[in-house]
Amino acid sequence: MSRRFDMADPAARASGIELAVEAVRRGELVVLPTDTVYGLGTDAFLADAVAALLAAKGRGRDMPVPVLVGSPGTLEGIATGLSDAARALVEGCWPGGLTIVARVQPSLQWDLGETRGTVAVRMPLHPVAIELLRATGPMAVSSANRSGRPPAATAEQAEEQLGESVSIYLDSGATGAAVPSTIVDVTEAVPRLLRAGAVSESVLREVAGDLRTD
Repeated sequence: MSRRFDMADPAARASGIELAVEAVRRGELVVLPTDTVYGLGTDAFLADAVAALLAAKGRGRDMPVPVLVGSPGTLEGIATGLSDAARALVEGCWPGGLTIVARVQPSLQWDLGETRGTVAVRMPLHPVAIELLRATGPMAVSSANRSGRPPAATAEQAEEQLGESVSIYLDSGATGAAVPSTIVDVTEAVPRLLRAGAVSESVLREVAGDLRTD
């Protein structure tokens, strides 16, 4: 049975995060607030858990699951070959609404879908998300909605779509504009904009210098 916790209440927040951490370690799904939209997350290193996440969304392996981290330093353990521009983007835009697509560390034992040797990583600017991620380590997190439906801006919207497939809902109210993160490919020397979103193109150029938009 799903449980929802009000993150505005200190006691409920402590209990909710504790139970969410336990659920993630069991390979279950949790819904967490971020600075963009609500996310549907689980342990990135448990293949069955990631498969359950994709099934809950009604999404195939051809759309691999991004990873959220609780600190910039975690990126070094999961990505390799980061360029100076990539590091500048991380330094200038994390935590925040920027997802970078980097080459994955080949030693990692996980299955996020058909990633073709890459991983999409973001550090969200949200205290609840960061607290959870620092307790669990990297999580596979996608937007908390069924495929083809709008991303959830509230825990209620997430629960309406995902229901009992989720063990714990961490409710932190509305996320605001509900704009998805900007996605930038940093696998080459010059970053390439893959999806416009929360971080504007002008900010990306200011931070990284050159930027491809083709």
